[in-house]
Amino acid sequence: MSGPRVFRLIQPVDDIEVAVAFYAAVFGAPGERIAVNRHYFTCGGVVLACVEAPLEHREPRPRKDPRIVYLAVDDVEETFERVRAARPRWLDDAIETQFWGERSFYADDPFGNPLCFVQEDTLYLGGPVG
Repeated sequence: MSGPRVFRLIQPVDDIEVAVAFYAAVFGAPGERIAVNRHYFTCGGVVLACVEAPLEHREPRPRKDPRIVYLAVDDVEETFERVRAARPRWLDDAIETQFWGERSFYADDPFGNPLCFVQEDTLYLGGPVG
């Protein structure tokens, strides 16, 4: 290994069952229950872990969480429809091409966690824009 790599992201949720239903519908895969309050979804080489913390250990969340999970997808149009059907808390009106070239849309999961879905063949990974 040449340096650190991200292998797991924790997505804090208030209801594990609602989270599993949402992400399973969006990803088209059931994921795996690891513990009563923890469910894993494999996204490429990274695990998205939905975790429902006990009430006494939950931290207050900012009104709009600045940490966005970016997910590369093969078909951004199909994903947009799956996200819409899964009933997110908030969803962009349409897919847009960003000035850096990515075709993407943003949504919030049912708990307000921000997500961005990006068409795989338009990923911007650094370098000059335009």
